[in-house]
Amino acid sequence: ACPSAPYCFTLLSCGKDEMVLGWKPPKFKGGAEILGYFLDQREVSERVWHEVNSNPISTKIYKIENLKEGHFYEFRACAMNLAGVGELSHPSDQFKCEEWTMPEPGPAFDVTVSEVRRNSLLLQWESPVYTGKSAVTGYRAEISEMGSDEWKVLTENPTADKHLRVLGLEEGKCYIFRVCAINAAGAGPPSAASDPVIAETKPGTGTAEIEVGVDNDGVIFLAFEPPEPSESCQCTWMKDYQEITQPEKFKIETEEKGSQLTFANPTKEDLGTYSVTVSDPDEASASYKLTEEELERLLQLSHDILNPLINLKSDWAVEMLERGTVRLWLQVEELSPAAELRLVFNEKEMASTSTHKINFDRSKGLVEIIISDFTMNDEGSYTAQLKDGRAKNQFTLVLIDDQFKQILTQAQLEQREWKRKQVPGPYFLEQLQWKVTEDCRVLLTCKITNTKKETCYKWFKDETELPQVEFQPQTGVGTFVIPQVTDRDMGVYKATLTDARGEDTSILQFTDTGFEDVLKEVCRACALSASPLKVRSTAEGIRIFCSMKYYLDYMKKSWSYKEKALQSDARRKSGSAMDQVWLEILNPSMADMGKYTLELFDGKQTHQQSIDLSGAAFEDAMAEYQRLKQAAIAEKNRAKVLQGLPDVVTIMEDKTLCLKCHVSGDPTPEVYWLRNDREVVPSDHFQMKTEGTANTLTIKEVKAEDSGKYSVFVKNKYGSETGTVTLSVYLHGEEPEELKEDVKKPKH
Repeated sequence: ACPSAPYCFTLLSCGKDEMVLGWKPPKFKGGAEILGYFLDQREVSERVWHEVNSNPISTKIYKIENLKEGHFYEFRACAMNLAGVGELSHPSDQFKCEEWTMPEPGPAFDVTVSEVRRNSLLLQWESPVYTGKSAVTGYRAEISEMGSDEWKVLTENPTADKHLRVLGLEEGKCYIFRVCAINAAGAGPPSAASDPVIAETKPGTGTAEIEVGVDNDGVIFLAFEPPEPSESCQCTWMKDYQEITQPEKFKIETEEKGSQLTFANPTKEDLGTYSVTVSDPDEASASYKLTEEELERLLQLSHDILNPLINLKSDWAVEMLERGTVRLWLQVEELSPAAELRLVFNEKEMASTSTHKINFDRSKGLVEIIISDFTMNDEGSYTAQLKDGRAKNQFTLVLIDDQFKQILTQAQLEQREWKRKQVPGPYFLEQLQWKVTEDCRVLLTCKITNTKKETCYKWFKDETELPQVEFQPQTGVGTFVIPQVTDRDMGVYKATLTDARGEDTSILQFTDTGFEDVLKEVCRACALSASPLKVRSTAEGIRIFCSMKYYLDYMKKSWSYKEKALQSDARRKSGSAMDQVWLEILNPSMADMGKYTLELFDGKQTHQQSIDLSGAAFEDAMAEYQRLKQAAIAEKNRAKVLQGLPDVVTIMEDKTLCLKCHVSGDPTPEVYWLRNDREVVPSDHFQMKTEGTANTLTIKEVKAEDSGKYSVFVKNKYGSETGTVTLSVYLHGEEPEELKEDVKKPKH
């Protein structure tokens, strides 16, 4: 059918000889898209209408030129669709052709409502054609109940947008709306009022909202299905209430049941409000706000659809079969016959071999690896990479450290048990293993059984026999003791059993990670043996220390003061010995009071000791430090006899004797020479001399009566010391007593 007539003509701008006219589209579009409009004009003083355009006008706004300034004009229009040209409208109001010069903007136009619900709707409009003397800065929207002359402003402040969500409507009431544009000069004239609208949710429109989702190809879409779909339905999509003009980003498809907008490659630039409006017959409309959180959810859903995962039913498991055979297996959902499996071990692809058999049952989703000879070489990560069409997934089993060792030990035990049952003979009831005692010793032990007198039992380290093994025949337990473990103890330990019935071997890898595990456990035992922190004062400062069974460099130590890490410097020095760890505080002061903490890391966990060096504890330590410091100073500066005096001197009479020694002390000591504990008085016979630290007593023409004990006595304020020599004088013609003693001694 042909459309009804356009209506509500509005003058949007006017010059000296031209006018810009706007109008509302037909209420009834005839079930087809409006293709354009034909416009007629006449002067009010004339009866004849004149054609304005011969080709259809595609917009609802048009500039009419070549008019006469100061004359009044009327206009009429008709719309056209595929069915033809519709009926003519009634003549418009009379508009005077007179140039607009006011500073305020002209009227906004095309005020429409959509998304009408029982207590809300969306109001939209277009900017004025005439902006006045300055740019439009905002809009004031007003509301009125139908039949009332009162208009109310909808928002306290003007809005900069050309749309407004109107809330708080009363269900069932009829409303109209208008909009004024505002610039620096003020508000312009109001727009033509919107068509009346009843605040109600029409049947079907309450549930006719935009659906968001992802299709089977991973494409994100927005879809809208009108309450009353028909072939004549036309849907208009907008982003942020602006026409969508980016076909490379959006694709719009409209069918009888509804319309769908799809995203080519959605990004954050596509965030915003999407709205859709349906033309005849019901004018249904809806909107949807795409937020960043929602876009992330949709992108993840799209990724999951494009990259589907094979679902896991049972994760990797380890089973021990007979003869020490190890089975690694997992199960996923049922797979198609075309499903593919790639097994990777330590970043290298695995292939089925005689010792490592790979089975893949697609119908059951079962993957298994059967390892008949499980050894140290099987430690690492196993990854099953599965692909079935577009679906894929991968699952990893990590067999390392304690878990691997436990499985390897069990597998070896099962293998030996099976071999033992085949040929009865001596065997290891318990394999070689290690443990650390409380006193930090390392014990290597094993237990043997089914032995005879002729059974040969030996231990080796790196193929060198160990003679120091303790063996208890009653229990079958052999023990090798390592009192203090060092790097020299690293190696491969082996114990062997041999007799006529058969043989058995037990091996313990004491290398690499195995040896490191031992060190960690020894360090743990040493850390647990550490005494509480103690304080000891020295002449240099205060030492905080703890004692332990012994200290290994593998153990990491760190000190902290008031919860902050301490680094060794010129005044604070940390150190260790075989059985002690300490922190030396040199020249301590009040600033060194507080809590000190020692942390010992054994490779797995941290052991902590703390002491509060404050209050009476600090005062006592400082007092002892001061005492020891003064004592050290006194000892250093005390008067001393350093060297020079012999124990015994023998001399012939009439000879001259010179006794010389060196002294030290600060201040310089006083020096006294004594003979038989009486001070020697200087004379021609006894002469005394001091040169620097050297002091000399010279006895001229020694006589027999000069024999006796001579002493040098030195003293200063820090102390004194005495050096002694015995003088023996013999006469002319006599032999010294020493020579006489030598003659009496028998010769050998």
